[in-house]
Amino acid sequence: MSKTWFETVAEAQRRAKKRLPKSVYSALVAGSEQGVTISDNTAAFGELGFAPHVAGLSATRELATTVMGQSISMPVVISPTGVQAVHPDGEVAVARAAAARGVAMGLSSFASKPVEDVTAVNPQTFFQMYWVGSREVLLQRMERARKAGAVGLIMTLDWSFSSGRDWGSPTIPEKVDLKAMVRMAPETLVRPRWLLEFAKTGILPDLTTPNLKAPGGVAPTFFTAYGEWMQTPLPTWEDVAWLRKQWGAPFMLKGVMRVDDAKRAVDAGVTAISVSNHGGNNLDGTPASIRALPAIAEAVGEQVEVLLDGGIRRGSDVVKALALGARAVLIGRAYLWGLAANGQAGVENVLDILRGGIDSAVLGLGHSSIHDLTHCDVVMPPGFTRDLGLNAAAQL
Repeated sequence: MSKTWFETVAEAQRRAKKRLPKSVYSALVAGSEQGVTISDNTAAFGELGFAPHVAGLSATRELATTVMGQSISMPVVISPTGVQAVHPDGEVAVARAAAARGVAMGLSSFASKPVEDVTAVNPQTFFQMYWVGSREVLLQRMERARKAGAVGLIMTLDWSFSSGRDWGSPTIPEKVDLKAMVRMAPETLVRPRWLLEFAKTGILPDLTTPNLKAPGGVAPTFFTAYGEWMQTPLPTWEDVAWLRKQWGAPFMLKGVMRVDDAKRAVDAGVTAISVSNHGGNNLDGTPASIRALPAIAEAVGEQVEVLLDGGIRRGSDVVKALALGARAVLIGRAYLWGLAANGQAGVENVLDILRGGIDSAVLGLGHSSIHDLTHCDVVMPPGFTRDLGLNAAAQL
C-alpha cells in the first residue's frame, strides 16, 4: 500500500500539521473565542451510539442520493471554504477529487480559484455567496456564477464577526510579498515540502479572492473583501427571498440553527437549508449542529432538503446525521486536511474513507439503503438535542 495513503481523517490531520507552516495549519483549525462550539461539533457525535443487527444483513447497500437536483454517489457534499492556500491547486484539486468520487462541490466566493476554473472540472458546483456589497454587486457575482455553469447557489448568513481566540489567532499577511515572506520565513523553511510544492508551480500562495472581482477590476485581497463585508448592511429575510427569486434555481441557506429560522427559510422559498454553526468559527457557545438537527428536520424536513454541516470526521458520523433527519452532510476541515496531506489524491482519500465508513455503518444497522435509516438506528442519551427557537416557531 502506498505510503501516501492514510486510513482515517485523524491521520490526514496529523500529516497536514506536519506539512503546513504553523500559521497555515492554525487557519485551518480556526474556531473562535474559547472554542466551545468547535469542540462540541465533534464531541457530540461521540455521544451518539448505534443499535446494530447481527443477522439478515443486506449484501448490497445503496449510498447514492440527490441534493438540490444533483445526483451524487453518496450523501456527502464539499462545503465551501475560503482561500485554500494549503496547496497550489487549491479548489481546483478539490473539485477534481469530488468529481472523481461523484460528489458535488461547494465553492466559496472567498475562494482562491475562479468559479470558471472549478466548474470546468466539476459541473456539479454550487456557488456560495455572503451578503457582501450592494444588491447590484450581488447580482453581478451571481450572474457570473450562473454563466460559469454553477448549478446551485449557497447563501451563508451565520457570521457575527466574532474575533479572538484563547489559543491565539494565526498570523496571516494581507498578501504574500517579499516583506511577508521574510516575516514568515522561520515557519515556512521548516516545512520544505509545502514550500517546494509552490516552488514547482512558480507561483506564490494567492490570498486574493478572484470571485469577488468587479468587472474590469482586480481581485481584492481576502482582508479587503472581509472589510467590505463588515461594512455591508446586514440582510433581512426579505433580502433572502429577493436573492432566491433572482437566482431562480436550486438555492441553499447555510447556517440555520433554529427552528423558527428554518421555517422562515421555507417561507423565503429556499430549496435546502444547512444546519450549521460555521464549523465553530462564528458565535462561540452555539451548540453542535447535530444537536439542533432533529428538531429542525422534524419541523421542515418534508418541505425542504435538510443538510448538516459541522464535525463530520467519519462515515459513521454521516450515518448518524442521516438517521436524525439529514438528507446529506457537508464536509470542510476533513477534505482540507486531505488536500494538505496529499493534494487531489488526499481529498479522494478522505472521500473514500467516508464512503467506506458509511457503507460499514449501513451494513451493521441492517439496511440496504441510506434512505432506510431512522431515529431507531441511533442511541441518543437524554438531553442530547437542543430545540433552538422551537417556542418562537410555534408563534409564527
